[in-house]
Amino acid sequence: MATRTSSAPPEAVFALLAAGDRWSEWAGPVVPRSRWAVPGDPVGSVGAVRRLGIGPLSSRERIVEHEPPRRLAYVVEGPAPMRGYRAVVDLAPRLDGGTDITWSASFEPVVPGTGPLLHVALRGIVRGFAKRVARAAA
Repeated sequence: MATRTSSAPPEAVFALLAAGDRWSEWAGPVVPRSRWAVPGDPVGSVGAVRRLGIGPLSSRERIVEHEPPRRLAYVVEGPAPMRGYRAVVDLAPRLDGGTDITWSASFEPVVPGTGPLLHVALRGIVRGFAKRVARAAA
């Protein structure tokens, strides 16, 4: 889990998270390319699938909760070294007009014994995403 605070309101943070084709603009080096594989109707809503990354290092992520401006959740459809990956990003308004961001994820490793290593790697990625979206929205 990662927590961050942004000076931007929840609507601005949510807009960046929900624009699956714009993640490469703010998410950092692990997302050099982002696009919609299935845009959804409306674009980015439940059922939409974004593709993040390039070639064999890319992932397909299906939006499973889309509740502007407070929650976005997605599952990784593949390829991935884990199964059942689900991430939830909760946004809470602050009295100062900013946003508290809580990004959590859960998964099961495909290969027994790799869970701790995957946990460390994904925790770093999720923390980076939370930090970068908070900054980009501001």
